[in-house]
Amino acid sequence: MTPVQPLLEVRGLTKRYLGLTAVDDLSYALETGSVVGLIGPNGSGKSTSIDCMSGFQAADRGQWFLDGRELTGLAPHRIARAGLTRTFQTVRAYDELTLLENLCVAAQENDGVSWMQALLRGKTLRGADAAARARGLELLATVGLANYADAPAAILSYGQRKLLAIAASMMPKPRLVVLDEPVAGVNQTMVRHIEEVIRKLNAEGVTLLIVEHNVDFIMSLCSRVIVLESGSKIADGPPGLIRSDPRVLAAYLGNKRAAELDAGNG
Repeated sequence: MTPVQPLLEVRGLTKRYLGLTAVDDLSYALETGSVVGLIGPNGSGKSTSIDCMSGFQAADRGQWFLDGRELTGLAPHRIARAGLTRTFQTVRAYDELTLLENLCVAAQENDGVSWMQALLRGKTLRGADAAARARGLELLATVGLANYADAPAAILSYGQRKLLAIAASMMPKPRLVVLDEPVAGVNQTMVRHIEEVIRKLNAEGVTLLIVEHNVDFIMSLCSRVIVLESGSKIADGPPGLIRSDPRVLAAYLGNKRAAELDAGNG
C-alpha cells in the first residue's frame, strides 16, 4: 500500500539565538483534516517554530512542506498563497475600517492581482473585489459576526477581534491554518464559541494546528497533541496519553510534583 502523503511535514526545524537553541531538530507531520494542538511551557519554542514555518523568522536548519511542496525559506505572502495561513498572539485589525473591509484587505494580500491590474481597475480587479466581499460575508457569518459587517472594527471586544482574525486567516481558502493563542485572554463563553467555530471550519475541510497555553481547551478539541520543552518535542499522541505522560507532567509541574502524582500521592 502506498503511504499517504501528509498535508504538512516538518523535518529537523532548528532555530538558534546567539548561544540559545529555541527550537531543536523539530520534526512532525500533520494529516489532512486533522486538528492538532501544539503545547508546552513558556519558552518551549512553540511560537518560534510557527514563526519559522510561516516565514516570519528564518530557521537555521530544517525543511517544511505543504502537500509535498517545499515552503522552506519562502516569504510569508508566498506561504499564504501556497495554502498555509496563520493568526497571531497580538490581534491585528484596522480599527477605522469595517469588518468586511478588514477581510477584503486580507484578501488583497493573497489574491494575485498585479499592481498594474489594480491601477487600471479593470475587470480582473472588479472580479477580485466582488469575490472578496462575498467570501468575507460568508466568513463573518461562520464566526458569528455577520451583524457587524458594516461596523468599524474599533467597536469589537477582544474576543470578537480574535474571531475577526480567524476569519481573515480563512480569506484565501487555505488548506492549513495555524492559530496562535486563539483563546488567550478571553472569557469562558467566548472560549466555547471559538471552539465551535474551529469545529465548523474543520468540518468544512480545513486542517488546523493550534498553539495554545489553555491545555484544557486543547485536550477537548484536538485529536492529537504535540508537546515541546526547551525547543524539543517530548511527546506526541492522543490527549488521553498526553495527560498522563510523565515527561509532560514534569515539564509543566516539575519533576518532584510529577513524581508525586504518578505515585498517587497528589
